[in-house]
Amino acid sequence: MQYITLCNGVELPMIGYGTVMIKDSALCEKCVTDALETGCRLFDTAASYENEAAIGRALRSSGLPRKEWSVTTKLWIQDAGYDDTLRAFEHSMDALGLDYIDLYLIHQPFGDYYGAWRAMERLYQEGAVRAIGVSNFPPERLVDLCMNQEIKPMVNQIEIHPFFQQNTALRVMEDYGVIPQAWGPFSEGQCNIFRHKILTKIAEKHRKTTAQVILRWHLQRGIPTIPKTVHKERMFENMDVFDFELTAKEMESIAGMDIGHGEIIDHHCFCTARQLNSVKIHG
Repeated sequence: MQYITLCNGVELPMIGYGTVMIKDSALCEKCVTDALETGCRLFDTAASYENEAAIGRALRSSGLPRKEWSVTTKLWIQDAGYDDTLRAFEHSMDALGLDYIDLYLIHQPFGDYYGAWRAMERLYQEGAVRAIGVSNFPPERLVDLCMNQEIKPMVNQIEIHPFFQQNTALRVMEDYGVIPQAWGPFSEGQCNIFRHKILTKIAEKHRKTTAQVILRWHLQRGIPTIPKTVHKERMFENMDVFDFELTAKEMESIAGMDIGHGEIIDHHCFCTARQLNSVKIHG
């Protein structure tokens, strides 16, 4: 495994395991156990995924020392605000069954995320979390938060893949010392990405799969990723990307795939704000 160092010295694995939409407890536990066996040591969840308890059980029963694996979880919009964030954090801690969380993120750039951030600063200063950050924050909201809070976000987890390369967002994050982390690195299979002619040609040359080429492209851009699969053979495949390197020409070819926007979700659209604010994860 390779790691990237956050501004506070905490090391983040370059490849983790995403668990979105794995709500079945038995399946989730099996997937986490399988991912551990492939060498994965970073597990990404969220209160809204409804699988924190299953992930916690799998990790605690793994037999691995706590310091050898990391957990990221996220605060949902419904729990934004200072006091609600503290309560939501305790709920996540109880569900995971942990004494601390490695990375705690504000899940969406909506609701009272200013109040939430102040609570997260407190949790960080008290040692309840090793690092804090945000998710899905576009550049303007990230800059606003960075310039008006005591502690800057250490991570911004956003949609990044060959069709949506986020070059402007990455430059802004670099300016403020924020590490990007890619969710949806395979574009959720959209636009026939696994059979794209540019990627398949590169994959054939290196005797790798298109998925491995995509992950390698992220690594060479310095972007940690959290691919998701429920198939163990693909988990092994996702971890087997450290033994080859894309050439400058190949990186340039993939750069030409960028269409400049995402097609999974548009956080600039009022419909997205309305939809996400309508999601309630508890009464």
